[in-house]
Amino acid sequence: MHLHQNRHSDQDWTVVTEQNLKCLRDMQLKSSGGITVGRSCCSAFLLLFCLFFPRCAADEESVVSNFCVLFCDRSGSGFREDSWFKSLFVRKVDPRKDAHSHLLAKKEDNNLYKIQFHNVKPECLDAYNELCEDVLPSIHADPEYPCELVGTWNTWYGEQDQAVHLWRYRGGYPALTEVMNKLRQNKFMDYRNERGKMLLSRRNQLLLEFSFWNEPVPRPGPNIYELRSYQLRPGTMIEWGNYWARAIEIRQQNQEAVGGFFSQIGSLYTVHHLWAYKDLQSRENIRNAAWQRDGWDEVVYYTVPLIQHMESRIMIPMKTSPLK
Repeated sequence: MHLHQNRHSDQDWTVVTEQNLKCLRDMQLKSSGGITVGRSCCSAFLLLFCLFFPRCAADEESVVSNFCVLFCDRSGSGFREDSWFKSLFVRKVDPRKDAHSHLLAKKEDNNLYKIQFHNVKPECLDAYNELCEDVLPSIHADPEYPCELVGTWNTWYGEQDQAVHLWRYRGGYPALTEVMNKLRQNKFMDYRNERGKMLLSRRNQLLLEFSFWNEPVPRPGPNIYELRSYQLRPGTMIEWGNYWARAIEIRQQNQEAVGGFFSQIGSLYTVHHLWAYKDLQSRENIRNAAWQRDGWDEVVYYTVPLIQHMESRIMIPMKTSPLK
């Protein structure tokens, strides 16, 4: 009986391997559903296979090709949806029977928050600040408007020449609509027109407040503020809230926690945590001390895989900010 022998040279095998590893490189670059370690393990599996079995490619179809057929979609852009290999590394999101906004937001308060990010022309920043300090407190103090200016800042570290404003609407969406309608009928339009000449871009989000965070209240200064923003994987907001409901107790010891919010309109599955510190060194000391408390390492371990992107801003309050 004649046994067929594989005649591929090492050079041929290298070519075959490089062609078939293309789908793995694409998986690492494009796949957003799995955890990084899962995609890395997939590549490591094939590299080890090539190392220990350099001549085991079949004439018609290599083992690597079979692997890609089994586990990759036809475009090479990621794991197949029905692949058991994907199930090893992709976190399953439990089905929910209620919106996370109903489960996580404060039920006793009907508050809605709006956060605004204004990117200002560098040469106009001082004039912009003066304009805001003249107009925004008057809206805050007018009883005709069911809204409050929670805080207003300039970004110190992060995006430069940026202003951040946080508003609270007591009464939810009806209060927001009432304020917007009234502002279209008065001199606020002059402020908007003047402001528009100073801006490069702007964006906003509507937020709800996590039930386990304290409501932001005015505080004396001087303080610096850190806004930590997290873009979560869709479907993981409840899990995030469950861990942080315990974690916030660890981070309240120095009264640094100001407010915690999650988005409803705008960029979705976004979380904002607002912290106050005396200075940057105080921030460093407080954050390092958290690692010495029981439970903090566990919170970090379980919440990091939920995050797609995160950003930190260090902000300085404007003169008229209620949060000094």
